[in-house]
Formats: sequence, C-alpha cells, structure tokens
Amino acid sequence: MTFDRITAFHAVLVMALSAMPSGANAEPFPDADLGNGREIHQSKRCASCHSEKTGRDETFIYLRDDRKVRTLFDLRRTVSMCNMQLQLGLFPEDERDVAAYLNHHFYKLSQ
Repeated sequence: MTFDRITAFHAVLVMALSAMPSGANAEPFPDADLGNGREIHQSKRCASCHSEKTGRDETFIYLRDDRKVRTLFDLRRTVSMCNMQLQLGLFPEDERDVAAYLNHHFYKLSQ
C-alpha cells in the first residue's frame, strides 16, 4: 500500500471504531425483552430450581463469589445449557431474553 492508501485506511478505521458503542456503555442485549426474560425466569422456576439444588437463597447461584458465569459468553452458554438439559422449550430469542434479564438484575456484565 502507498502512504496515501494507508493514511486513508487508518482514517476510515478510526471513524468506524469511534462510531461503535464503547464496551462500558453498550447494551450487550440490545434487542432483548427484559419483561419476557423475567416472565420466563419466573414461570420456568429457574431461581427456585437453583435454590433447591444449593439449599441457599435463590439469588445465591447468581451472586456467589465462585460463580461459573464470568462473561456474556458464559451467561449465554449457561442459559442455553439449562434450556437443553431441562427441555424447557425456549426459542433462541427467549434464551436471549432470559440472559438479558439475568445480566440486568444480577451479573452486570459488559463483555
């Protein structure tokens, strides 16, 4: 590449990156329906199931220091795993809504 092409490429790259939302302020689930996520979480007894398994407060599983969910990838994977293992019959958008609800109320993850 010539110097002019490299300079133009960098200018376009900087503009594109600056137009992207920053990780700290970006909503990780922009199309999620938190109300649907809450409703599914309650109707499928997610917190109650976790409470029964641990013998602790229903939020313990989400807030404990040694929790398995540390990233948004972990959260999505865990919700999907619960859906498959327990045969909850959730659609992908329902899994997204549950993950968004959990993130909004408990995890507060941005990446």
